Amino acid sequence: MVTAAAATSPSPPHLVLSRRSLSAFPSSHLCSSSLIRKGSRHEGGSRASRGLRCSAAGAAAVESDEKSKKGGYELQTLTTWLLRQERDGTIDAELTILLSSISMACKQIASLVQRAGISNLTGVQGAVNVQGEDQKKLDVVSNEVFSNCLKSSGRTGIIASEEEDVPVAVEESYSGNYIVVFDPLDGSSNIDAAVSTGSIFGIYSPNDECLADVGDDATLEEQELRCVVNVCQPGSNLLAAGYCMYSSSVIFVLTIGTGVYAFTLDPMYGEFVLTQEKIQIPKAGKIYAFNEGNYQLWDDKLKKYIDALKDPGPSGKPYSARYIGSLVGDFHRTLLYGGIYGYPRDKKSKNGKLRLLYECAPMSFIVEQAGGKGSDGHQRILDIQPVEIHQRVPLYIGSVEEVEKLEKYLA
Repeated sequence: MVTAAAATSPSPPHLVLSRRSLSAFPSSHLCSSSLIRKGSRHEGGSRASRGLRCSAAGAAAVESDEKSKKGGYELQTLTTWLLRQERDGTIDAELTILLSSISMACKQIASLVQRAGISNLTGVQGAVNVQGEDQKKLDVVSNEVFSNCLKSSGRTGIIASEEEDVPVAVEESYSGNYIVVFDPLDGSSNIDAAVSTGSIFGIYSPNDECLADVGDDATLEEQELRCVVNVCQPGSNLLAAGYCMYSSSVIFVLTIGTGVYAFTLDPMYGEFVLTQEKIQIPKAGKIYAFNEGNYQLWDDKLKKYIDALKDPGPSGKPYSARYIGSLVGDFHRTLLYGGIYGYPRDKKSKNGKLRLLYECAPMSFIVEQAGGKGSDGHQRILDIQPVEIHQRVPLYIGSVEEVEKLEKYLA
């Protein structure tokens, strides 16, 4: 049916919708409801040719729209969420760009993980990393992907990877000089079995000292030393931290110091979509995640703690044991359901196996933002001052009551 407006006014050669036909669709399906203005006059047209068009809305209209009930088709992407944080003054434009670059790296790694078997990316690369661990093929590729995205963002001054010997001063920085530490592919030993893996990152404030030009009075070694000193900051200095879990769905969890948010990758749009806001970990839980294969190598105090968890007690129900062997996977479950995850020191690994800068500090920052606690068994993880780039520490992380219970046993 052709409307009167269409009959009296020439229309361009594309689909013409009447007011009645437009009303059948939610406004968010056509364009964001905050960007719709009704009754606008087309140039050279009459009042009869009025329609609906998208136009830039003021801040007041956006705020009003946020308070209104969300439509069935309204999605908030990670990009939109970051721009709103920037608009509110929570983060600056440089950090917005940097976090967008990290999310792009995670999308690429997610695709690589999903196609690992098809693309012959399973198995060992044949090299050994700085920690003496065999590198998987995907470890190497993921590290390159993550590094390239950070460098091309133009907002990083120093990047430090778990897979690299020393931090790298980025020459391509255009404005921001953020320090980024990351584990490009945590849990890569599970890749061949298609078990969940993830990427972990932390972002520290810009620091120009490391980027000083190497002149007559400075050597490259001295500049590298300044990089190391600048990267070795306690977790309490973190501006942002997050992880991306590659599992049945790809989930990007982020905190910028204002709570914890989860975004799920929508394969239809290729965008991370906000799915959980202000995540709060339960104060207590009945799940523990420890590698009990090392039980005989543990300290007697820790053994007593684990034995206590297995005791049914008055309730008649012991704690449940859940251990994936992937920090990101085990942590994500603990974040949602409560309980405790632990990687303690033992007779083989005097300080545990997890790295303070790349794994323990970012995860502890996240869990504290969700109302939980991260500890080495005696002190807060975020208070530990790193003394070396690849420093390892024991990690106990999860619900406040569960971590504090463990600390009493270890005291």
